[in-house]
Parts: sequence; structure tokens; C-alpha cells
Amino acid sequence: MDRRKVCILMALWAVAHLNSPGYGLRALRRTTGGRRGSAGLTGQDANGVPLRRSKRGWMWNQFFLLEEYTGTDLQYVGKLHSDSDRGDGSVRYVLSGEGAGTLFKIDEKSGDIHATKRLDREEKAYYILHAKAVNRFTNEALEGESEFIIKIHDINDNEPRFTKDPYMAQVPEMSDIGTSVIQVTATDADDATYGNSARVVYSILEGQPYFSVDPDTGLIKTALPDMDREVKENYQVVIQAKDMAGQMGGLSGTTTVSITLSDVNDNPPRFTKSLYEFRVPESTELGATAGLVPAEDADIGENAEMDYRIVWSDSPGTFDIITNRSTQEGVIVLRKPLDFESKRQYSFRIQVENVHINPRFFTNGPFRDEATVKIIVEDVDEPPVFRRAAYVMEVIEDVPRNTAIGSISATDPDGKETLIRYSIDRRTDMDRVFNIHAGNGSVFNVRELDREENTWHNITVIATEFSKCNNPRQMSRVPVYIRVLDVNDNAPTLATNYETFVCENAKANQRIQTVSATDPDDPIGGHRFFFSLAQEAAGKANFSVRDNKDNTAWILTRRNSYNSLQRSVYHVPVVITDGDTPMQSSTNTLTIKVCTCDREGKMKLCNAEALTARAGLSTGALVAILLCVIILLMIVVLFAALRRQKKKEPLIISKEDVRDNVVSYNDEGGGEEDTQAFDIGTLRNPEAIEENKQRRDIVPETFYPPVRRPVLPPTRDNNGDVRDFINQRLQDNDSDPTAPPYDSLATYAYEGNGSVAESLSSLESVTTEGDQDYNYLSEWGPRFKKLADMYGGDDSDRDS
Repeated sequence: MDRRKVCILMALWAVAHLNSPGYGLRALRRTTGGRRGSAGLTGQDANGVPLRRSKRGWMWNQFFLLEEYTGTDLQYVGKLHSDSDRGDGSVRYVLSGEGAGTLFKIDEKSGDIHATKRLDREEKAYYILHAKAVNRFTNEALEGESEFIIKIHDINDNEPRFTKDPYMAQVPEMSDIGTSVIQVTATDADDATYGNSARVVYSILEGQPYFSVDPDTGLIKTALPDMDREVKENYQVVIQAKDMAGQMGGLSGTTTVSITLSDVNDNPPRFTKSLYEFRVPESTELGATAGLVPAEDADIGENAEMDYRIVWSDSPGTFDIITNRSTQEGVIVLRKPLDFESKRQYSFRIQVENVHINPRFFTNGPFRDEATVKIIVEDVDEPPVFRRAAYVMEVIEDVPRNTAIGSISATDPDGKETLIRYSIDRRTDMDRVFNIHAGNGSVFNVRELDREENTWHNITVIATEFSKCNNPRQMSRVPVYIRVLDVNDNAPTLATNYETFVCENAKANQRIQTVSATDPDDPIGGHRFFFSLAQEAAGKANFSVRDNKDNTAWILTRRNSYNSLQRSVYHVPVVITDGDTPMQSSTNTLTIKVCTCDREGKMKLCNAEALTARAGLSTGALVAILLCVIILLMIVVLFAALRRQKKKEPLIISKEDVRDNVVSYNDEGGGEEDTQAFDIGTLRNPEAIEENKQRRDIVPETFYPPVRRPVLPPTRDNNGDVRDFINQRLQDNDSDPTAPPYDSLATYAYEGNGSVAESLSSLESVTTEGDQDYNYLSEWGPRFKKLADMYGGDDSDRDS
């Protein structure tokens, strides 16, 4: 800040403070009557009541302080003074509120207030503080607390700032003078209510003479008419905003405005040439592009969109022109085939026009242009051309081989004398039924034709063009459809193999069957069949044939009754003749069986052959049924055998168990059938004893308790003990349901009643095993431990 600016600021500050009522004076005054410490009485009223003068409140003036103070000493704000202050130092001034003690300090004795720091009005414009006067010694309030304001005076220390930088704007080209473009705005942080520090004025620094700006509003406008985008599209405008109303010494800020001229349709399209020439081969396919015609337009976007069309042509419909929307080019398209030999050159005129036209610029001229297009057709070596797109030929069946059916012809479209040879595509004639003459194209058959086998033959003929050096160059194909016509070469026959019956009690002229015929031939007027009885059977026939004139006939009886015992089957010869030329006929046999019928004519009994035929069961069906029955019987027998084999327990279960199974044959039990007398598994593991395994020759104690047998009185017979033994064993076997069959041989050894060893028979064990005590075996030593484990426990003995 230069010296001139400092002087101006100091002068403004001095004027403001000299005009302030509190500057250099007491900021606080209190007027009281009487001496200090008196009761303040001023007299009495009419009633003698003493009067007291009330204390007047503090009178405050507003303090002003200049912002951004740059002096070295503390900036003086003002002075507080109370009437109670006699200058003896007994009054203490106290300051509180915003910034008290930090920004503002007060001298407790004199009441002078100073600012300790530089203050910024833009940060805070004013401060509210409170002051009071108290007795220094007693802290009693001499004056009540009052509020006052310190207001910061503004100085021009902020330059104007624009809200955007840069600004972007558009304005249509060719606009009139004064057309609004954009409005810019700048703000100043200084106080707008004090002086001109915040009063901003706009001006243009760059962008003249094309644009101007309003100094008060900042609105930018066009300054030149008809600015052309095609000449210059973008402009950079610099705008300045200056405070202090633009006067000298004010602060300023700048911004850039980028202005673009938007396009309008003020330019018509133009062809780059007046004549366009293209060469197109005659073999070009329909819909292909024959050439591109570009037109130029200085405008852009939708203002440059164009439409093309043909306005005149020497061959209408041969070509068309469309618009390529991405490039805005005209595309010439072929719509009809080209033929160099018939027409070698085409000419037409085309026109281009804008799609979107602005009426404002009609005066600039027509927004269209025209040009001429010339198409030159180029010759191409083309394949042979057939005179027809397809050939249809007819031939009568049964014609001799090598009979000419038709002729194929093709020419060279190039007009040259070239050699054309014909051939058949064998992929369409795999059986080689036809052939063609290579020179003249005559089609003939090499095999006999049968309409009933194949009515139509579809083949393809190839025409190949050869050069003078006999080299194939071009070829073309044509379909040939050959229809085989019918001749009456087949005799009609019965439509089906009729088998019917006649009742024994049938009446004469009774209809028993309706027959029809079929013929593989296909005459043009349709079939007509005639039915009759064969001449050799006409005199002795038992049945007659009646033609119904509708390709059907009735089989009628010729007598009143038939006897199945005399003759059970009749064969009726029926002659069928067609109505074509040459006439064909055949004799067919109708089988009629004689059956017994009821009064209503329903069959009751017929011969076995007729019944089998009517039931619909043939010999093959009966054989199939019989085979099914045999297979079912075999399955049942096999199932029964498997179940029986499963129930029978094998003698030896597996090879590994051969040496572990003991089969005893000298046991006094069931003989060879008792294979379960000993279980070697018990010896291997005495603890694992099957609980439910019982001997077959011992009565189970669970189901059959021991039978108490009567004691027979002793006899004098010397052999009584043997007889008693045998009777006792016989009685035991008779009462035992689990004993062997009655015809089994049981052998017993008897040593007599006096034997010390007693009986060793297994039958005796039924009554003695439960009472036997084998505990003494455990006393025989370790050699008999296994035997003691087997017979030492009662439970295990019973289970085994």
C-alpha cells in the first residue's frame, strides 16, 4: 500500500473518530446530586415525606475501530469513565464479552480500551462487550453492568471475485447486434453500506470489437452483426470487475468467457463436380453399389443433412440413389440387370437438397444443387444363358430306350461364336436313366421308364462354354422336370383278398359280399371297372356277380340253400375289366364258406378253417401262444427247484470247512443222517455256543417235558432186563415226534443193568443229561479244561 493510500485511510479514520460523541470524552457519565456518600435527599414533599433522587443509567456511545491497523502501538479504542471515579484509584473497571481480555484490553484504573490485534471486518464486523465499575477494595458494584458495541470500520482491502472462471457460452452465428450472450457476476467482500469499497464496475479487456459488456450488470452482448461460424467459431473474451466504482485506486479482478458460435443452416449443399462418371461391370448384382456421389455443406450437424434423388434418367428404374446418413454421401444402387451387349452406357441427373431449411436464409439462394452421372457398362465373359429358366418334358412310359424326350438350348450372351457342350449332373441322376447329346442338347432315356415306379424325374443339365483352345471357361445350370405319362399296362384286381361266408339257409339272390377293384394305372378320366362271372363257371355257378356301375359289384346267391356237409367252401371266379385302351382284365377268386346261421343270418357254426379265419388267429399266433405257455411252465419248475435246493442243507458247506466238520457214523443216534452230532465250532470257541441248535434224535425239553415211564414189575425171566430195555426204547421212539422215520434202523448196545459204565446210548441222555454233574472234570487238571468248559455249566449243556 503506497503512502497516498495510507494518508487517505488515516484521514477517514480521524474524521470518523472526531465525529464520535465518545472520542476523547467520557464514554460513561453518571449525574448525581449532593456529596458522595450522602443519602441523596433533595427535600420533602407536601406530606413531609423525604424525596430521593433516582440514579440515572449509563449513557453509552458506539465505539469505532479501523480494520487492518498497521501501527506498532496498540490501537486505541476509547475510554470508560464513571462519575464515582474521584481519581483516587478506588474504582476498578471490568470488561467482559466478545474478545475481552484477548482482542480488547482495558486499563482497570483509567478505563482506557485498546485493541491488541489487527481486526478484519470481513471476518467479524462488530463486537458486543459489557463493562462495569466496582470498588477496588470491597468489589462492590459502583455502576451496573452495561452493554456497548465496538464496530469495525471497513477499508477497501478485498478485490472483486467472479463466481466462475472461465465462463462457457454459445450464441447463434449471424446474430444481430445486441444479442445477449451471457451475464457474468463478481462479488466484493467489503462493506457495501460504507463508501464505494464494494461497488463493482465491469469492463471488457479482450474480445473487442465482437462483444461488449454492460458496466453495471455484467451482461455480455454481440457488438458486430452477422458473425459467421464458418469464418471463426470460437472467441475468448476477458472481463474485468473493479471496485470503488471504477475510480483510481480501486481493486479489480478478471475472468475469461469462452464464446462459441453455434451453427445455423445458412449454407446450401454443393456437388464437388458437375459430372460424375463410373464404370460398372455387367455382372454386377442387383442392389450393389455402382458409385458414390459426395456433396459438401459448410454447415454441421442436422444443418448438413442432405437428401439425394434422381430427377432425370435415360433408363428409368435401372439405378437409384440413397443417402448414407453417416457420411452424407449419395450412394448409386443398381436396380435392374446390366447387359453390355444391349446397352453400354447410362446417363441421369441427380439433385441434392438440405433436409432442414431455415426460412430466415431463403434469400441466400436455393438450398439445392444438381449434377450429371454417367455409367459405363463394362463387358464381362458371362456363362451360357438358357432360353428358359426351367424345362418341363413329358414321355410315355414303356417307350423304347434312346427315345428323344426333348431338347435343351443355351447361347453365349457375349455374342461370340463359342462352343457350348451339354451334360447331365449325375448327382441328380444317380441311376443314369437319362442322357443328353453334348452337341445339340437332345435329352433321351437310356433305361425303360415305369410310371408306377417313378412319375417324375428331376435332373439338372449343365451347359459349358469352351474357348477356341477347347478349354472350359464358363458354365451354367438349368433344372429339367421329366414327367412319365401313363399307359394302360396293368390289369385291375380285387381291392382286397375277400373271404366271406354264406348261411346254409340262405335264399336265392341274397347279397353276401360287396367287392371293389384297384388298378395302379392313372387314366386321365379316372378309373372305370366292369365286373362279371367267368364264362367257364357261368353255367354251373352257385353264385352270381352283379355290376353296380360304380366300380363295385355284389356277390349274390343263385339257390335257396347250401349244405356244409356236402361242400363247405366255394371258389367264385370274378372277372374285372378296365375301360381304358388297350383294355386290361384279370380273373380273381373269391372264397365263400358255408356256415350254420340263426334266423337273423348271424353265423353260429362253421368249419374249423372258417372259424380260425374269422377269429383272426393264424397258425403263427397259436405257435407263439404255445411257446409262451411252455416258457412260463419252465420258470415255475425252475423256481420250485431253487427253493427246494435252498431248503436242503449241504453236507459240506465249503472247502475250507472240510477239516473242521466231524461226521460221525458210529453214534447210537440217527445213523448217517445225524451229521450234526458234533459241532467242531464249539471246540474252537467254547464261549460261542448256538443257543437254538438241537439234536434231531432228542426230544426238546422246552416243548416236550420228560415222560414219566411206569416201572414194570420184575419178572423171573432171565432176559427180562433186555426185553425191558427194548420195550423202553420202543416206547421212547413212539412218543418222540422228532425221532427218525419208522423204517429207520436204530442200533443200541446194552451191557446189562449191572454195568458200571451204564448205558452210552444217546436216547438215555434225554433222562440222564439234566441230572448229570460234570463239575468234577475241572479237578482233572489243565488237560481236561476244554472238556470241563463244555460240560461244566448246566445252561450250556442244555442248550447244546
